Amino acid sequence: MKFGVVIYPSKKLQDLANSYRKRYDPHYALISPHLTLKEPFESTEEQIKELALRLKQIAEGTTPFPLKVLKTSSFKPVNNVIYFKINPNPELEKLHTELHTDFVGEKPEYNFVPHITIGQNLSDDEHYDVFGSLRMLQINHEEMIDRFHLLYQLEDGFWTVYETFRFGKE
Repeated sequence: MKFGVVIYPSKKLQDLANSYRKRYDPHYALISPHLTLKEPFESTEEQIKELALRLKQIAEGTTPFPLKVLKTSSFKPVNNVIYFKINPNPELEKLHTELHTDFVGEKPEYNFVPHITIGQNLSDDEHYDVFGSLRMLQINHEEMIDRFHLLYQLEDGFWTVYETFRFGKE
């Protein structure tokens, strides 16, 4: 079974992201707008129960932190992905590092760039046109993040929450 770890932003930011994703992201219907903390990985039901305990420990040691979005950016020339750029902060960096230290799954292929994808799998021309207009967007969004989610992928490709982990001790 395939699993992943993400942060879901507020409905306000998800609505803004979806206003672009429905046109520019073929994964629009499969998963809500999110910040990926741990790329998809394979695990068994037995392994995931142990993993959930580790995620709970990580969440307990994490304090809520601000998520701030100020602009749109792109991963071009590596790939034609357009995204809302999330300002890095120490707590988010620490959380990402902990999820990749002695943890199931591969090490990240790329450096951690906190973001919420709003367009992907675009042709070069389409990317040029779409990014040209979206990079002019003035975004000033800030919210507090107090949880992350362990997701699993259903047979039809949709992603759903397996368990939610709140930051701090309960």
